[in-house]
Amino acid sequence: MAEKIHDVVMVGAGPSALAAAVYTTREDIETVLYEKGVIGGLAAITDQVDNYPGFPDGIAGMTLAEQLQKQAERFGAVIDFGDVSAIRDDGDVKTLIVDGAEVKAKTVLIATGSDYNKIGVPGELEYYGRGVHYCATCDGAFYREKRLVVVGGGNSAVQEAIFLTRFTTHIDLLVRSTVKASEVLQHELQKFVDEGKLTVHLNTTTEEIVATDGKVTSVKIIKDGASAEIETDGVFVFVGLKPNTGFLKGSAIELDEQGLVKTDRHLSTNMPGVFASGDVRSGATMQIASAVGEGATAALSIREYIDGQKLVA
Repeated sequence: MAEKIHDVVMVGAGPSALAAAVYTTREDIETVLYEKGVIGGLAAITDQVDNYPGFPDGIAGMTLAEQLQKQAERFGAVIDFGDVSAIRDDGDVKTLIVDGAEVKAKTVLIATGSDYNKIGVPGELEYYGRGVHYCATCDGAFYREKRLVVVGGGNSAVQEAIFLTRFTTHIDLLVRSTVKASEVLQHELQKFVDEGKLTVHLNTTTEEIVATDGKVTSVKIIKDGASAEIETDGVFVFVGLKPNTGFLKGSAIELDEQGLVKTDRHLSTNMPGVFASGDVRSGATMQIASAVGEGATAALSIREYIDGQKLVA
C-alpha cells in the first residue's frame, strides 16, 4: 500500500486550528489535527470568556472549545491526541514525527499557541480563572471598583497594570527587583502612583495566593526580607508568555527572538507548505477572536497552496 499523505496536518487543536479545520474540511481538504494537551487550548481552561463576539452573556471556555470541536468534526476533521516533536521538509511532502512515528502531509499548520509563564506559588493554579488571571483585556472588567494585585515589572506588566486602573479602585504592583519597563511606560506609571491609584512594591516576591471559600482574598509576600500580606480581590500575573515551539528548535522554520513563529501576510512560514496561526505566531494579539480569524486566513492560504501544487504537477 502507498504511504498515506494527508492534505493538511494541524499541530495543536486550539481555537485557531479548530477554526482552520472548519474551513479546510468544507473545501474537501482532508484534515488531521494532533493535540498533546487539552482540545481547545487555553480557551478550554478559561472559566468564562466574555469578549468573544456573538455571546452577549459570555460563554464558558470549555463550552466554546467543545462547540468549535463539534463544528470541525461535523465537516470531517479528525482530531487525535499526539505529541509532534519535529517537522521536516521533504520537498512536496512534509514529514512530522508524532509520538515517534512519521506522518506525511502536503501542508502543515502550526497552531500550538502559547502558555503563560507562571510564578509557581500555592493558589496560582487552583484559582486560575477564579481570581487569578493572565489577560487584563479578557478579565479586567470583572473587577470594577475592586482592588487588584499585579505581578511583574516588565513592559507587559506595566502596560496591563495601567489598563486595569480604568476598572479598579487600587492596584498593588509586585516587582521582584526593579521595574524594567521602558522609560515611557515608567513615566506613565508614575502618574497613577502620584494619583494614589497604584502602589509599586519593589524587591517583592509573591509567596502565596490566599482564598477564602473559593474566593481570592489576599496575597502573601516577602518585601525587603520581611513577610507581609496584601488584601485583594484578584491577581493578574504578567511575567511573560512561553510559546509552544520547543519542537521547532533546531528546525529550518524561523522563529523570532521570543520563540514565536515568523510568517508573512499569508501566514506562511519560511518553509513552503507550512503555515502558522494564533498565539504561536509572531505578531499575534493573543485573543481568541483574532486566533479564530487567523485560522480562517491560514485555511484559505492552505487551499491556495494545494491548488498551486496541483497545477505544477
